[in-house]
Amino acid sequence: MKTLFPPNQTHNGFHPKHHPHNPPNPTTPINPPKLNFPLPNSLSRSPCCCVLSDVSDTRRNKNPRSQTPSAASTGRLSKTPRPSFADPDNGSSSFRPSDDYEANERFKRLVWNGELEAGLRFLESMAVHGLIPDIIPCTSLIRGFCKSGKTKKATRVLEIIEETGAVPDVITYNVLISGYCKSGETNKALALLDRMSVSPDVVTYNTILRSLCDRGKLKEAMEVLDHQVRKECYPDVFTYTILIEATCKENGVEQAMKLLDEMRDKGCTPDVVTYNVLINGICKEGKIDEALEFLNNMSSCYGCQPNVITHNIVLRSMCSTGRWLDAERLLSDMVQKGCSPSVVTFNILINFLCRKGLLGRAIDVLEKMPEHGCTPNSLSYNPLLHGFCKEKKMERALEYLEIMVSRGCYPDIVTYNTLLTALCKDGKVDVAVEMLRQLGSKGCTPVLITYNTVIDGLSKMGDTIAAVELLGEMVRKGLRPDIITYSSLVAGLSREGKIDEAIKFFHKLEGMGIRPNAITYNSVMLGLCKARQTVRAIDFLAYMVSKGCKPTESTYTILVEGVAYEGLAKEALELLNELCSRGVVKKSSVENVTVKI
Repeated sequence: MKTLFPPNQTHNGFHPKHHPHNPPNPTTPINPPKLNFPLPNSLSRSPCCCVLSDVSDTRRNKNPRSQTPSAASTGRLSKTPRPSFADPDNGSSSFRPSDDYEANERFKRLVWNGELEAGLRFLESMAVHGLIPDIIPCTSLIRGFCKSGKTKKATRVLEIIEETGAVPDVITYNVLISGYCKSGETNKALALLDRMSVSPDVVTYNTILRSLCDRGKLKEAMEVLDHQVRKECYPDVFTYTILIEATCKENGVEQAMKLLDEMRDKGCTPDVVTYNVLINGICKEGKIDEALEFLNNMSSCYGCQPNVITHNIVLRSMCSTGRWLDAERLLSDMVQKGCSPSVVTFNILINFLCRKGLLGRAIDVLEKMPEHGCTPNSLSYNPLLHGFCKEKKMERALEYLEIMVSRGCYPDIVTYNTLLTALCKDGKVDVAVEMLRQLGSKGCTPVLITYNTVIDGLSKMGDTIAAVELLGEMVRKGLRPDIITYSSLVAGLSREGKIDEAIKFFHKLEGMGIRPNAITYNSVMLGLCKARQTVRAIDFLAYMVSKGCKPTESTYTILVEGVAYEGLAKEALELLNELCSRGVVKKSSVENVTVKI
């Protein structure tokens, strides 16, 4: 479940989110020009098949606490061979501690230094020699393994604790349960809950409830709540907030309100986060007027003062539904009540205005931010830059980039990606390349989409040599090219008539385990047809179908034009009309292709 609030909305650190044939080789030349158009299976069973065949040959384990849990329910590892008591640093038998204290001091140092693997080996050695480990470093070791996703090793630490007779406390169990939940092993968390040697506390239950609710398992979460109450561990405000949020999402606000009433009846007072969850749920159901009424009545009816996040939730919903005037009134009312807007508040408004093309009003909002003690950030400027780029006002976009930097707000990668995309679309690829070169010196690391944008721009401008060089650069920097990268290169090379090199990159794409899409296939076929190699293009269609990639309308029109380009205009027109009559090609496409033929 996605969190509903920004990170600063917490309960003393607690956040609701945490509360039929061998395919032909497309590179092999074939001499006689045959119009063999293969079709995917879905088409070959349709009437259209008749036309083309004429020119083609071708899922919790509830053990009683008294029982011994199974390996599957606890996540226990099979016991590894016991090591000799050795210095974990060099594997020698030189270290001989005289008592528990000495060994535990060494154990603590290893854990505190982050040497988790060495710490686990030393703990194993302590167990072999009958030494009882200190529970605090053991808990830290479990936490370290859980943070790195190694829950099996964290489980082994708990096993050793229990085997040596050390007594784990509720914090130890909570840390491991949290690790299980974060790694998606909720069943293991539930199994550990059932066999804990100490009583679970409300944190234990809240951790599991959050995990279940995040995975859409509200029914199971309510069962855990029943278990919690039976154990006389009473729910707190965090518990109810988690469940109310999940109920809003799965069963609607009406059911969530019943849970709120139950919460209050049992003497648990909701806080502003709880009410924010409800207001967000109301907004999600499109009942913005009801959400606004709830907000206005929070203080008088519920004794809870709405905060800036409460207002932001309603403000965002108003903007997303185009109610700009209501949003303006809410902002004014918010300030009048003494609730200061945040940067997020203004960014919501700026985003909305920019999407509507009201860039002038967006600038007015941005310029008023300092008056309310808010400093614009990159998320304030980015929508403006995007808006200018969308309207092809590159000079204004670059001007605001300079203003942004001059005010001490440094652009992020989103800022640069926006500008690079606009520059390439505007044909200013050389400026885009220069901007890309300067990113490192500006403390901004290019990502895959950054390179893909410029590679595509270079390819469309006919500079595939520079595009290939940029591909090499991104690979050297540890970025893995994707289908977009190679599709841009293949299309560019095909347009330049470098069809063999395009096919080489096509197969390199396949060799990387990336499945080419119809756009990539079409680019190659277009290149082949332009090179008067229509037979190879038709073979490439067969290869495309054999690989399970469904041809598009463009696939067929490219090949029909290729046939005509080979001097078979009459046959091309007949085939085109038949494809149209069978619904493979639209009439409008037939008209366009006919003009070209």
